[in-house]
Amino acid sequence: MRSIQADVMEVHNAHGAIDEAWLALRQEEPIDPHIPVVDAHFHIWDRPGNRYLQDELRRDLESSGHQVQASVFMECGSMYRNHGPRELKPVGETEFATGVSAMFASGKYGTTRVAAGIVGFADMFLGDKVQPVLEAHIAAAGGRFRGIRNVGAWDADTSFVRSITFYQPPEKMLLDETFQRGIAQLAPLKLSFETYLFHTQLSDLYALASKFSQTTFILNHFGGPIKIGPFLGRDEEVFALWHKNIRLLGALPNVYMKFGGLTTKTSGLHFTDLPVPPSSEDLARPWQRHFDATVAAFGVNRCMFESNFPVEKPSCSSRVSWNALKRLASGFSEDEKRRLCAGTAREAYRLTY
Repeated sequence: MRSIQADVMEVHNAHGAIDEAWLALRQEEPIDPHIPVVDAHFHIWDRPGNRYLQDELRRDLESSGHQVQASVFMECGSMYRNHGPRELKPVGETEFATGVSAMFASGKYGTTRVAAGIVGFADMFLGDKVQPVLEAHIAAAGGRFRGIRNVGAWDADTSFVRSITFYQPPEKMLLDETFQRGIAQLAPLKLSFETYLFHTQLSDLYALASKFSQTTFILNHFGGPIKIGPFLGRDEEVFALWHKNIRLLGALPNVYMKFGGLTTKTSGLHFTDLPVPPSSEDLARPWQRHFDATVAAFGVNRCMFESNFPVEKPSCSSRVSWNALKRLASGFSEDEKRRLCAGTAREAYRLTY
């Protein structure tokens, strides 16, 4: 039976080191600090040489200067159980996120409702048999569990793929019949499905979301346009294919987009090589046309901002990251900005903080 869980169990540190002194070289005033923010995508983990737990998160929230009211935890292979049935080991991550959420809810770590929503991992290649795993996640999360993510980023050139994701999904994952039987278990439990894909795979998501119209699908990181490896120097070709499929996905009312991952390795940007960290203008500029095209296709009611911290932190501080996202929407109305910063995420993840 096909599975992606075997690779998920072998989590490694695929992200760069964080240099706080270097990050401090870039100072900016927060943009629109009065606008409430719901961070639609963050991680917490304790990996060799890369610790990001409640203390590190609290410091970033307190220093950001932005009004982050709540956040959504995104699966990242963290704190899986080391005992019990293999398919249930990812439930340990939900238990972990729930505990951190409870710590912040105490008020001792600030006012942000951290992990007000939780998105976990379950191997959709379990097919019909995934239902007990989903129910275990729901039971573990104390009313916070909102969906499942399976990263589907695949390319025949594996030289760069493994450095981006912590597991290697199979080709055409979303179109697999058994995988789709797993997807069919989500809507009855009011759970969403989300994924990170490359731009070459967006047509597969369109086929899947069209078939399961009652399921909410959430696409991460601008829909993954690749500008490295075999796509280096082919920016216009990449944008044309990406844009074609973004327009198709935007026509499906059950598909949402998250804007973030501004420093993702597939962008070909190497900010950590600079003597001074990038400004929010530097971060936003390469993504402006992708942002404008996506909002034109989806509307602000199905678009939301995500920090993707701490994945982004080797390149920028929390304050600069949120400034960059807000710069993308600088020409929008106050109501539209509020929707992008908080309203859509609050609705998509059914947050009740």
